[in-house]
Amino acid sequence: MTRPEAEAPETPDRAANTGERFASSVRVPRFSPAERWVHRVTAVLMGVCVATAACLYLPQLAELVGRRELVVRLHEWSGLLLPVPVLAGLVSRAFRKDLRLLNRFGAHDGVWLRAALRRDARPQSRPAGKFNAGQKVYAAWIAGAVLVMLGTGLLMWFTHLAPLVWRTSATFVHDWLALTIGIVLAGHIGMAMARPEARRGLRTGSVSKEWAEEEHPLWRP
Repeated sequence: MTRPEAEAPETPDRAANTGERFASSVRVPRFSPAERWVHRVTAVLMGVCVATAACLYLPQLAELVGRRELVVRLHEWSGLLLPVPVLAGLVSRAFRKDLRLLNRFGAHDGVWLRAALRRDARPQSRPAGKFNAGQKVYAAWIAGAVLVMLGTGLLMWFTHLAPLVWRTSATFVHDWLALTIGIVLAGHIGMAMARPEARRGLRTGSVSKEWAEEEHPLWRP
């Protein structure tokens, strides 16, 4: 039995053509205004965290930007506020429903992950509901990482909360996890850039019916 060939990688031209094709088809609702604002505000806070962290850890950027005290305060408060958009979003029924979907893994998610490991990008090989297995894994990982960063950051900020050995360990975890988050976020942004219809869904709240049936065949809008 021969192994199926993986679909050709998504190129910018191909992504643009795909986006134009989907843009003209029938639209179906995907995200509510509350969900879109949670994503936007979280993205801004995360961007400030990453940018200020780079300014604090890279001497060239630190020298270019200056005003270290201000950068430190921006980093601390943007990190402290990171969970707030999600907590505020819990008021929205649509947001709570999507959180339940993100936290629920089914047999089809295992199929999706195995296809991803084989680099089999054919839509029929990657069954997905409203969220695919990759999105579920990313959401769970980034949520856990934010909580760890918040905890270690508080230990570094309020030095009287713990003994020196705890603060030293917290600094080690915080620094290396920050680097890992930066790499994961770069991958997340790169995948989003290659999928214009997914971006359009977060920007406008709706996606094409054709895209939904192709990328999320188990989803019933």
